[in-house]
Amino acid sequence: MSRAPKTAAASRTSGRLDRLDALRGLAMVWMTAFHFCFDLSYLGIWAQDFYRDPFWVWQRTAIVSLFLFCAGLAQAAALAQNVPWGRFLRRWGVVAACALAVSMGSYLMFPQSYIYFGVLHGMAAMLLMVRAWRGVPAWLLLVVAVIAIALPPVYRHTAGSLPPEWMQWLNGRAGSVLGLITTKPRTEDYVPLLPWLGIMLMGFVAGRQWFAQATGSARAWWSHPARAGAMRLLAWLGRHSLPYYMLHQLVLLGGLMLVMQVLQLRH
Repeated sequence: MSRAPKTAAASRTSGRLDRLDALRGLAMVWMTAFHFCFDLSYLGIWAQDFYRDPFWVWQRTAIVSLFLFCAGLAQAAALAQNVPWGRFLRRWGVVAACALAVSMGSYLMFPQSYIYFGVLHGMAAMLLMVRAWRGVPAWLLLVVAVIAIALPPVYRHTAGSLPPEWMQWLNGRAGSVLGLITTKPRTEDYVPLLPWLGIMLMGFVAGRQWFAQATGSARAWWSHPARAGAMRLLAWLGRHSLPYYMLHQLVLLGGLMLVMQVLQLRH
């Protein structure tokens, strides 16, 4: 029997929120479709500009936003369940280790544009910040979120008045981690603290409101067991999002390269 149909029963005993897991799973499906199209372009099968075409740029923005909003919701759910620091740090260590593995793997494939601060690197840093700010009032977190989202475009319009050495440092590899840049760094994935911390904080604030009471209607809605086949599959995928993220490109890109080699041999 498939493991996916068991997720509804498992969630009732583990405190998982099925609809939150399904929403994260939806983000993973969208990401997979996006990366499949990117791989087709990378291999020269389908010519697309993933770096400048608004159709692809805005899709990436929406996917990352959904993923980080879900991460904020998950942190709020963990707070409501009184997840201890030790358990949080063990999970965080896995995310950080995977981020390092992404950097190493991308360096082998793209030595000139390897991923030094992508989505997992950004998540690792932001999760620590959100966890440390768990007792901060919601209104103050929302102020920080709005500032985090607004600062990058404001900076781009005012950066010309700063000393050139400041701009150069902020555009460099170390400074670009903050997200105040005038030129996008050469990297295959880039998720700096600004503006993305603001998205995670919004998810965290919303989650604190929804999950504060174990018997509240909002929490009941999010934890409603997934019964439909598609929802159960999405919830299962959302529960295993990290290993899926680490493996999906190996399967997609490797599979496409294998197909191309087979077709070339036949011709």
